[in-house]
Formats: sequence, C-alpha cells, structure tokens
Amino acid sequence: MNQRIVGALLVAVSAAGFGAMAIFARYAYADGADVVAVLSLRFAIAAALMSIYMAIARRRWPRGRNLAILAAMGGVGYVGQSLAFFSALNYASAGLVALLLYLYPFLVTVLGAAFLREPLGLGRVLAVLAALAGTALTLGGGIAGEPVGVALGVAAALLYSIYILIGSRVLASSDAMGAATVVMIAAAVVFGAIALGTRPRFPVGPAGWAAVLAIAVVSTVIAMGAFFAGIRLLGAADAATLSTLEPAVTIALAAIFLDEPLNRLQLAGGAIILGAVVWLTRGGARKEDERPDGHAAAADTRPGSGAGSRA
Repeated sequence: MNQRIVGALLVAVSAAGFGAMAIFARYAYADGADVVAVLSLRFAIAAALMSIYMAIARRRWPRGRNLAILAAMGGVGYVGQSLAFFSALNYASAGLVALLLYLYPFLVTVLGAAFLREPLGLGRVLAVLAALAGTALTLGGGIAGEPVGVALGVAAALLYSIYILIGSRVLASSDAMGAATVVMIAAAVVFGAIALGTRPRFPVGPAGWAAVLAIAVVSTVIAMGAFFAGIRLLGAADAATLSTLEPAVTIALAAIFLDEPLNRLQLAGGAIILGAVVWLTRGGARKEDERPDGHAAAADTRPGSGAGSRA
C-alpha cells in the first residue's frame, strides 16, 4: 500500500482515539473524578503499559540527546499544553478554547515553512484553511471569552505546534513506539507530582475507572503511538492537518453515546474536514506514485532527507 495512505490511516486512527477522549472523560467526571486525577492516571497507566510492551517486544529505546528532547516534550510541552488548555476554560467558552487549540495545523504549517524549510504548496495551504473552517463549523457556537482566555488558548496551540515539530525531527532517528513511551513516562512523572501536591478526586465506581482505562489505552497508547508513526510517514504539517478529524469524531460520538444534538452546520463542518483530509491524502499519494525512482514517501518526508524533508 502507498506509504502516504498508510500514514493517513495511522493519523485517522490517532484522531479517532483522541476524539473519543472527551466522551470517556465525561463518564470519568460523572463518576467523581477531576482533571488532575484523570490526567495523572491517564499517563501513569499508559506509561506502564508501553514500558511493558517495550520490554516484551524488545524495541529500541531513544538515547542521548533524543532521549532528553523527548523527556522535555512530555514533561514540559505536553504538560504545558494541557495546563494552558484547561486554564483557558476558566476564562473562555469551551467552543472558543477548542477552536483556538485547532489553530495548531496552521501554526505547524507556517512554522515548519519558516524555520524548518518545509515546502509550502498552494494545495497544502488550501487544505489547512479548509480544515480550519470545517473545525469552526463543527465546534458550533458559544464563542466568547476574556483576553486572558484567548491568550491561554493560543498558547496551548503554540505549545502543541512546537511539540509536533520537534517530535517530527526526533522521529527521523528514533523508534516511534520508544519515543511515545518516553513522552508518556515524562508526562506521568510531572502529572504525578502535581497530583501529590493537590488532592485529586479519583473515580468512585467501576464505570469511572473503566473510562479512565479507556483514556489510557485508546486515547493515549493507541492514539499517541499511531500519531507518532503517522508523523514519520507524512511529516508534521500534513499529520497535523489530518488530525482535524478529532473534533468531528468527538461530535459524532457525543451524538451517538451522549444524545447531544447534531445540527446542519456541524455536519457541514465535518464534511469539509473530511474533504480536506481526502484532498490532502490523495494529492500527496499521487505525487508519490509519480516518482520515477519508486521510493516510498517515508524516505523523503523524514526530516533531514533533502529538499523534500518535512519538519
């Protein structure tokens, strides 16, 4: 199968996993858990599971400089993004904060072109803008907030953009599963320290614990592992753009499992996002198939591989 299509499928799996997290979290919160408890348990369980997998499968752990960078990505980047996002919710509506977070595909594309010499074609720019417009429609109304909320929302998007760009560089020479495991361990350590300094409220019943386990397995182990693998095949900008499937998945699952209403604008937004995803995937796949040397896209899209390198 075309390597670019494989990468797109991996990112789609990742988007589905991340998109389902909001639904799982609702069940965890309904069972008495708070944000700190959910986040600390999420990464502690995920880090333990991935460490066991790494030992059994004998996968290669990152070393040296890459190990330090990945630890910083998890302990600083991922944690900082999460704290900025949840803090923003205190000053702005959930719709506005989510929309600001999903500026990250645009930021990844622009920053990648500006600092990492990522090729910036018209098709990619149009796909990013279409995905952003679709996201705005999917998230719906309720767009209101104070300036500090806007600033925190933009900070969350910027931190996540930097996280993705740095990750794409490290993944050029690191095993995707090993990299994801280090990020999870670092995030688990920091969120664990935060939990020790507070009084987190844990789930009180089996339904809440099942939801937390689903967040750890589906929305962290599977989602993060698939995203890192997808970045290796697609590059940072395209992987970030394809990740805009996340809000569409969340809205669809909320309608199915939580009986939340789904209006026409949200359906239109989801259709636009899907259109942008198909456009971006098929356009890149055709370019790969037309290559005279027949090399897989992964050989050209990893950072440091020449003119076609992706951040």
